[in-house]
Amino acid sequence: MTLGRRLALYWLPAYAVLYVIFLYLPALLLPVFSVNTSPVPKLPLSGITFKWYQSLPQTPALLDAAKNSLMVGVAASILATVLGICAARAITRYRFAGRRAVSGLIMAPLVLPEIIVAVSMLLVLLQLGLSLSLFTVVLGHVLICLPYSVTVLSSGFEGFDRSLEEASTDLGESAYGTFTRVTLPLVAPAIISSLLVSFTISFDEFIMAFFLTGTESTLPVYIWGQLRFAAKLPAVLALGTLLLVGSFILLSIAEIMRRRVARRSGEGVALA
Repeated sequence: MTLGRRLALYWLPAYAVLYVIFLYLPALLLPVFSVNTSPVPKLPLSGITFKWYQSLPQTPALLDAAKNSLMVGVAASILATVLGICAARAITRYRFAGRRAVSGLIMAPLVLPEIIVAVSMLLVLLQLGLSLSLFTVVLGHVLICLPYSVTVLSSGFEGFDRSLEEASTDLGESAYGTFTRVTLPLVAPAIISSLLVSFTISFDEFIMAFFLTGTESTLPVYIWGQLRFAAKLPAVLALGTLLLVGSFILLSIAEIMRRRVARRSGEGVALA
């Protein structure tokens, strides 16, 4: 066995474990510090209390920010997925002039500095005469979420068996009927993944929301504002814990749905 293979066999797994610990250990400390009686996050804990959680529903600004983030996240995920379906289908199914250039432009927000994209979006919206609101935040989040949506959906369309569409057309189904009754159900796992990824990115997005929000702030903007006050830190830790648990539950439900849809699609292909 060569030296390179030995390194790959022993050191790379150890590096992967250390990387995962370094990446997720701070997030795992959130639940620990959120029940500390002391407002200062330190070990050992001064005591156990749930008063920080009990104070969250009594904060109207927090509830309003959470509601705004939910509305923006749902709207942005739906719009990004609808646009992503159109873009992914065109990129994977058709060959046209400028296809690579269009694909590169869609993916540009992934490589451009986000603050530059946010400032540019702000200038464009102001030039169009739009006032800053949750609507402008949705537009900015769609721009950020679209590359992820197209990436996820492109993999679903590339693995799609086109003979099923041809069989549907041969049986007299229209192009629209084939797309809605054959194509969309079979790529449903990719659509669910796109909705989930887009919602998660939109819900956690701060820079774009910071520049494009008006008087109604989203949850990340609210959390950033609270971090300026040391007394608000325990409530922020409790809120972060709830978001962490909610994200885990949401991911688990989405994975169960994806497997059910994938199994149902596989049974439909076998019957066909």
